[in-house]
Amino acid sequence: MIFEKNSFQKNHKTIDIRFGLTYPNVYRTAMSSLGYNILYNHLNDRQDTWCERIIYPDIKTIESNTPMRYLDIISFTLQFEEDYFNVLEMLKNAEIPLKREERDENHPLIIAGGPCATANPMPLSDYIDLFIIGEGEDVLDKFLDTYIKSPDKDLKKFLDIRGIYVPKYENKTEIALIDNMDCAYHITEPVISKSDDKDFQTIFNNTIMLNVSRGCMRGCRFCMAGYLYRPARETDCEKLIDIAMKNRENTGLNKVTLIGAAVSDYSNLENLIHGLEKEGFQISTPSLRIESITKETLETLKRSGLKTITLAPESITRLRKVINKDILDETIFTVIKNAVDLDFKIKLYFLIGIPGESKEDIEELAEYMKKIANMHYNIKNVKFSVNPLIPKPHTPMQWEPYDFKDIKNKTRYLKKEMKKYNIKCESPKKSMIQYILSCGNRDVGAIIEKSLTKTPTLKEWKEILPNYNIDDELPWDNINVSVEKRFLKIEHSRLNNLKQTPWCATSECYNCGACEK
Repeated sequence: MIFEKNSFQKNHKTIDIRFGLTYPNVYRTAMSSLGYNILYNHLNDRQDTWCERIIYPDIKTIESNTPMRYLDIISFTLQFEEDYFNVLEMLKNAEIPLKREERDENHPLIIAGGPCATANPMPLSDYIDLFIIGEGEDVLDKFLDTYIKSPDKDLKKFLDIRGIYVPKYENKTEIALIDNMDCAYHITEPVISKSDDKDFQTIFNNTIMLNVSRGCMRGCRFCMAGYLYRPARETDCEKLIDIAMKNRENTGLNKVTLIGAAVSDYSNLENLIHGLEKEGFQISTPSLRIESITKETLETLKRSGLKTITLAPESITRLRKVINKDILDETIFTVIKNAVDLDFKIKLYFLIGIPGESKEDIEELAEYMKKIANMHYNIKNVKFSVNPLIPKPHTPMQWEPYDFKDIKNKTRYLKKEMKKYNIKCESPKKSMIQYILSCGNRDVGAIIEKSLTKTPTLKEWKEILPNYNIDDELPWDNINVSVEKRFLKIEHSRLNNLKQTPWCATSECYNCGACEK
């Protein structure tokens, strides 16, 4: 049972649009998404719209228990590729025809947004009427204004809106981003779950999520978000403190979680932390960029009650150069030592399957992780998460293949070698499927649909593994996220030569295209 504070109730007779904000994953994941929460509050600020939430596996709204098929618009938030299966399952269970071409005027308009929709809408393009490309706040207002003027199913009227891709017309579109974070939507009255059931508590339960920044210019070559949402944009420090205080007035919450693509790169981080501390807030953050962490920052987070620090060294020294994350071992070990001295538990993320990675590299990685674990007085307080590198659209890795056999062998070795340590390795098969869903074309939809009635075999998945060459036309080429393919090709050649591309904040502009107006 869900018990919530601050959800929206409206009289459906006084509004023009019943909007179903649909998350194809469980409540705990959905309500931990700041983007999902922002859209919920933002859309409900409109007098003409009642935005209700539908969260998997339910197909009725939380607010009024209305079946989703009776709404005007259903909008899926695509945060994770694996959720594509749940999208079709929800449509099927709601008795809404799966295929776009099978629906008529009596069915809701089906739209989708989020990072996966922005990066590559092709796998679901036979099932979704239109995709929101980029950050939804600005696009959705223009979309809804247009819809109200003409609430029919003719999608041509949306083609002139920046940030909308209509699969029926295969139009070229440009990503829509909020230019100024001080003008972005910041929640001051969030939905608060009051349930004792852990399934209905969020990852950041009983905390205020502060949107410190969006975008990152570090240029890690595997990171899709780092290329989709350029340039980096920051919210003013004083504004953030003011937002936190308004949230506290409206909720009684006193703990703040700092949310951003690279929180520790926030240019005014120390002043923000001190300002929040001065107002009596506890402070936490999901993860920190290693080279930006100071001992003072760790001490402040410790005083605020943070128990676990999350870091991402990614790999050994040579392979960090491949992915443009050339952090010195000395820096990594200093941060870990400081964290151990402050009695933090430590979670570390590592990648395998980096281009050029050898068996010897994996052996070195195992020794590297053991060394880190043995720095702590209790090796179980150091948790390792090892994931295959999954090539993503709009990154320099987008032309790289996924070698299932190689990943499987490396995973098996690490599990055996690290069995005394606290390590979790992602499934090579699951990661291969994620790669196909990330980089596949329109044909991938067929196997997603088939999965509703029968589990596809490993052989069937392998048969549709993408294999792109550097000059190939790519399924997502109609989606312009500002970063030019020319630049991505340069970065791809540099990764093979172990060359580093400097961070924008410390070097001259290297003309990726994101900052050109």
